[in-house]
Amino acid sequence: MLGAGALLALGGATAPLTGCDLFDRDEGPPPGPDPLEPLAAEARDLAARHRAALAADPDLAELLTPIAEAHEAHAGELARLTRRSAAAAAPSTAATPGDRAAVLAALREAEQHGRETAAKLCAEAPAGRAALLGSIAAARATHVEALR
Repeated sequence: MLGAGALLALGGATAPLTGCDLFDRDEGPPPGPDPLEPLAAEARDLAARHRAALAADPDLAELLTPIAEAHEAHAGELARLTRRSAAAAAPSTAATPGDRAAVLAALREAEQHGRETAAKLCAEAPAGRAALLGSIAAARATHVEALR
């Protein structure tokens, strides 16, 4: 009697292990794109815009080089966080206006849009990501002011 009870208990305990759910678990659909990927692409685009403006007017090197480098660093850190490639942005196809004031105004507008994007994502992000996103938003706000 005890032997039969032990076999029944053992068989009952292992039955779920031999069922389909152990080996054929449906993990659901693969995860979608990381919500920070657009921010990384935007950082690469902003860096490319600054590099294009710098190529058009090398006298802006002191102002634009640190900003471009900051965007490149942000793109790299976002790529690390999202585990995606930090591929460089293609050269900016945005038309670079001819005079310096127009160039700086276009860059300032792009930075302002970028700041808004980063701030929105920061407010929605989990705590582990919020610090980086807050830093990016603050850097972009600083860039807006530097470009005045």
